[in-house]
Amino acid sequence: MTLPRPARAVVFDMDGLILDTEAIYRDAMGEAAEALGADLPLAVFLRMVGLPNDASRAVAEAYFGERLGYDAWMHEVRARAAAKLASGAPIKAGVTELLDRLDRLGLPRAIATSSRRETVEEHLRPTGLLDRFDAIVAGGECARGKPHPEPFLTAAARLSVAPLDCLALEDSHNGVRAAVAAGMMTVMVPDLLPVTEEMRSLTAAICADLHEVVGLLADSDQFFGNTGPEPFVFDRA
Repeated sequence: MTLPRPARAVVFDMDGLILDTEAIYRDAMGEAAEALGADLPLAVFLRMVGLPNDASRAVAEAYFGERLGYDAWMHEVRARAAAKLASGAPIKAGVTELLDRLDRLGLPRAIATSSRRETVEEHLRPTGLLDRFDAIVAGGECARGKPHPEPFLTAAARLSVAPLDCLALEDSHNGVRAAVAAGMMTVMVPDLLPVTEEMRSLTAAICADLHEVVGLLADSDQFFGNTGPEPFVFDRA
């Protein structure tokens, strides 16, 4: 398994890819809804995965209607999620190994996530992973979130690498759609969402976990460090 062209940078999603947090948020959201006298079907939760806050809110409000106040629910969700994450956010298998591999290859890397910057820092700093990324594009820092490509285009710009030369790693359908729309080579590493025919058609590869991504890099002679073409600048216009 090889990639279609050389990669000069890697852009990561965070929740469900670097951190094993999607199931924690799923449980916190379901428990919070139940505590407020409602229910949250798994299918509704899965439609929210990978979306920025405004889009996620729209999905929830379309389902709950007047049965549940979104702000009150999210307050309860945050409290329950914080309790579950009190001992630290769990790291997905293969993360450290993959970052070590990128160090050896001399490849810069960024995070493009729908989570707010304070959440990124709160969850990643205790793991020691925060400083291993060259750039972070967090929720609310782009005019348009996933599945729009702007978060990935912004990440490429902050790394000064053209999107075409970036490898994107994603676990969600909306994330894959955003990365592909940005023109990046995209690998899906599934978490809670299944691999669909759409995902197979869009991605350069499907990897069961990040260990397989390490193997993908190890098996390829197509990688080189951040030297060569002039820095890429994302034109927001």
